[in-house]
Amino acid sequence: MLLHDTALIFGRYARQTLRSRFHILIGILTPLLYLLFFGPLLTGLPLGSRGDSWQVLVPGLLLQLSLFGASFAGFGAIVEQGQGVVERMRVTPVSRLALLLGRVLRDTALAVFQAVLLVLVALAMGLRAPLAGVLIGLVFVALLVVSLASLSYALALKVSTPHEFGPAVNAFVMPSMLLSGLMLPMTLGPDWLDGLSHAVPFRHLVDAVRDAYVGEYTSASMLYGGIVAVAFAALGVTVGTRVVRTASA
Repeated sequence: MLLHDTALIFGRYARQTLRSRFHILIGILTPLLYLLFFGPLLTGLPLGSRGDSWQVLVPGLLLQLSLFGASFAGFGAIVEQGQGVVERMRVTPVSRLALLLGRVLRDTALAVFQAVLLVLVALAMGLRAPLAGVLIGLVFVALLVVSLASLSYALALKVSTPHEFGPAVNAFVMPSMLLSGLMLPMTLGPDWLDGLSHAVPFRHLVDAVRDAYVGEYTSASMLYGGIVAVAFAALGVTVGTRVVRTASA
């Protein structure tokens, strides 16, 4: 029943997304601009053992794509609440958990598709990374989207207007982006900033994907990143599920 309902909700929102090609491409625009105009500036910089400039930048852009896209996913739910769509779906026999999972899987599929496009462009610009490393990076993208999209929908059900949702998400996204080392490794900064960044979960994900892109699959960063990604995804789905069930009661 849950699988059937989840597939039903996923199909609804997947068709909605496919009808808007602009929506598919707009999410990749910012990372693509960074790739085109910021990436060449890193060429020749001493980036340590993380690889060349593309092996440092592209993993960060993949997770930036996930961070921004998934964190703001709840905007759609707020709009649907205002239009009464959410209430009409709640009176159907569809599983309440499926109402969350169907949306989250749509967001995950979209993010992975956009990530593949970004990697293909990066390959054309000079990225060299093992296939296994690229695939591992896509797994991290999927896990991050599952966690953040679940939390975003949970927040959307708790607030009443986009004016409350937007600032709350920005207060989370901006520090996460700045302290995770998305653009450059945090090891290039002062010791106090590098130490502070370890308290941000996304730092470990970024380091893990960068290790994957240079073929270091058994490093400590890969282990920590994997643990954080799985734990964060489990936390996000758990919180999202509780909020959906409470709001639907």
